[in-house]
Amino acid sequence: MKPLGPIPPHFPAQGADLMIAGRPARAWAQEHGTPLFVYDAAVVRSRVAELRAALPPAVRLHYAVKANPFGPLLALLAGLVDGFDIASAGELALLAAQGIDPARAGFAGPGKRDAEISAAIAAGVTLHCESAREVERALALGAAANQRPRLAIRVNPDFDLRGSGMKMGGGARPFGVDAEKVPPLARRIVAAGADWRGFHIFAGSQALDAEAVIATQAATLDLALRLAQEAGVPLPALNLGGGFGIPYFPGDRPLDLPAVGAALAQELERHATQLRDTRLAVELGRYLVGEAGVYLARVIERKESRGEVFLVTDGGLHHQLAASGNFGTVVRRNYPLALATRMDAPADEVASVVGCLCTPLDRLADRAALPVAAEGDVVAVFCAGAYGATASPAAFLGHGPATEILAESAAHTVG
Repeated sequence: MKPLGPIPPHFPAQGADLMIAGRPARAWAQEHGTPLFVYDAAVVRSRVAELRAALPPAVRLHYAVKANPFGPLLALLAGLVDGFDIASAGELALLAAQGIDPARAGFAGPGKRDAEISAAIAAGVTLHCESAREVERALALGAAANQRPRLAIRVNPDFDLRGSGMKMGGGARPFGVDAEKVPPLARRIVAAGADWRGFHIFAGSQALDAEAVIATQAATLDLALRLAQEAGVPLPALNLGGGFGIPYFPGDRPLDLPAVGAALAQELERHATQLRDTRLAVELGRYLVGEAGVYLARVIERKESRGEVFLVTDGGLHHQLAASGNFGTVVRRNYPLALATRMDAPADEVASVVGCLCTPLDRLADRAALPVAAEGDVVAVFCAGAYGATASPAAFLGHGPATEILAESAAHTVG
């Protein structure tokens, strides 16, 4: 038997029913069908409020669109956050479709095509340049269009985020400009007359250790100020990255957000004179929306094979690649999962929850203690608000995508 991850506290049970946005999960599944992603807007608002309360007022909050680009969710976040971080022209188009000012966005990511750079310049997006070559391309494309590009440098720092689930900086990386190469490149951007927008430093993601996040933020501030001083250029803006994690697996503890905020406030006070003209931002994706999402799939068949029980569902890894353990996981562990229609029943058997794909990789829970299930029961996979629908191979085997809805309340949804 393998334990399940911790269910987020925002989803209570009423009798046999898991409640999502004040309504039973079975009701959402009945109305919209399965497989289904339900994103609870109240959870997103609550998380933003927690961040606003914990972080220093001077720190702006940016949403990393890659975490979940669902249109109604972007529209909700437009009124809650200060900016957006995108990684493609496609994500820029998604913002535009929701009427979001592209000037609120920063564009990071290696391998930007000329057409993407030109579109970003025309829209007033800040380009977070990943190389000296990208800087030269942006300058040339801006000059050809008679437009002044907004350019920042994404820095590959000489440190990483200790304990992070995915390291994005330190060592040799395809992301960003190595820190030691940054000063002359910053001088080049300023001398060329571009709209200089400072640095973007993202060291890692999915960190639950507050001390590691605190140390990384302090190192990021020190590095940015040192690079600006060495380059002899101002520091108009600094994206501190993010990396705030959420609990997925057994034994995971929530990030101590108040401790992170208090330490960051001390660092900003220490550098108050140097940072007086600098716009600061943190870039968060899964921390804003991850715990707001629940993925619902229906049990199609209960199957026994050589002493093991399998609950075969109409969902699977084509919608929830991460929950299946196939999205960068070295050792597979169970996500938070429950039988949403048997919340008051004892966990009397060990069963594996699998999807409808003909691959042994399609497993949402491996030998977990669960109530005895039957055909028609609804399975809920939690922490499904980030890196779910669009981070999974929805076209694989032709089963198609899951439905997505934003649940504002029991009476109002957007999908």
